[in-house]
Amino acid sequence: MPDLNSLANQFFDRREAMRPTSRTWVKHIGLLLLAFVTVTIAGVLQPFGFIEIFPDANPQTWTEIFQFFQTLPVHYLELVFSTVYRLLTEFETLKYGVSFSLSLLAILIAHEAGHYVACRLYGVDATLPYFIPLPPLLGPAGTLGAFIKIVSPMPSRSATFDIGVAGPIAGFLVLIPIAMIGLLTMEQASPDKIINTELGLHFSDPLLLRFLAQILGVNLNLGYFNPFLAATWIGLLITSLNLIPSGQLDGGHAVYAVFGKKIHRWTGRIAFVVMATISFLGWFLYSSPSGFLFAVLLAFMMRVQHPEPFDDAPLNAGRKIIAVVTLLIFILCFVPFPIQIR
Repeated sequence: MPDLNSLANQFFDRREAMRPTSRTWVKHIGLLLLAFVTVTIAGVLQPFGFIEIFPDANPQTWTEIFQFFQTLPVHYLELVFSTVYRLLTEFETLKYGVSFSLSLLAILIAHEAGHYVACRLYGVDATLPYFIPLPPLLGPAGTLGAFIKIVSPMPSRSATFDIGVAGPIAGFLVLIPIAMIGLLTMEQASPDKIINTELGLHFSDPLLLRFLAQILGVNLNLGYFNPFLAATWIGLLITSLNLIPSGQLDGGHAVYAVFGKKIHRWTGRIAFVVMATISFLGWFLYSSPSGFLFAVLLAFMMRVQHPEPFDDAPLNAGRKIIAVVTLLIFILCFVPFPIQIR
């Protein structure tokens, strides 16, 4: 009787991944263009931009708070339309917003292209990247990121690993030059002027930014966000979240491919406990609720079973070295308390 793994390998070696139709291209490019618009608008608004959000709103009593929320839809539309007007009439505003959106979308495109190209190389069916536009203020970046959907089984653990890590590695390589541009163009300020510049928010610097700042001789503590640094910071956050070893996140694919099903299940549980603990610490130490969103994501991912590849052969030494490099990328990107409220 023929070996099923051998037959599966022969099939996947020979087959060609599905090709997107013209209609599919139009749909995905349309989502990308819409994301470009929403990200450009969000990029010039606080906290990453310089346009204040509801500058005249300062409700103090419960009555004033209730009235503010009653009129919030009107204030929101006024803010969006006035921001669009400034983008269309002020070159510096447009330059800032487009610099932010092109930088962030370049990181996201590289990330998803890494996954997609790897899928094509292995003959794995996958959709083009779906970019998720988000109305300004519903998220600070104007997007929920992007994803591709894999619609056929994985042929092997090697394919699972290569497809999983190709995205974060590609995105990381693109964000490095963007980070360097941001650091070299960062406006420096005296210590007395740097306080409370971003709505009382403090954005923790990942290790990559600290290392690059040292190399370039830049003092991160005395600098303002610019569009390139803002896009880099978001890109690093997205990369670190994707590399958490849980479920079908990129890190989950890597752990499954390197260690197998049992270890993958336990790393997902450990990651959830660690992130939940960090969430509570972030709330008590820095009044920041952002960690709870990540804990909820991991709780969901922990319940999503990882598909089993046809070929369960272990990875070769070269891929194990790449796994260590991927772990280093995670360390360079991850910060336990990314946003602190002061």
